[in-house]
Amino acid sequence: MIVRIMGEGQVEVADVHLAELNKLDDELLAEMESGDEEGFRRTLGALLDAVRRLGSPLPDDALEPSELILPAPDASLDEVREMLSDDGLIPG
Repeated sequence: MIVRIMGEGQVEVADVHLAELNKLDDELLAEMESGDEEGFRRTLGALLDAVRRLGSPLPDDALEPSELILPAPDASLDEVREMLSDDGLIPG
């Protein structure tokens, strides 16, 4: 799966890592719903770090369609809320 982190570029993440990413996504959704700003910041950072750690960066000149777009590390709670679907940031 090709994942874009806004402001950073694209990373290719193998499907075997989706369960780990979905767990963090579920935590992020719960923190957003409860208005836990500190937890939201921590979990958003952990989610983005996991994508970077588990994935392989694509070259800057690669023009692959992104299957998933994640917010920038400094995105606000409201900005991320606008990006959410019923499943959170990561479908499934």
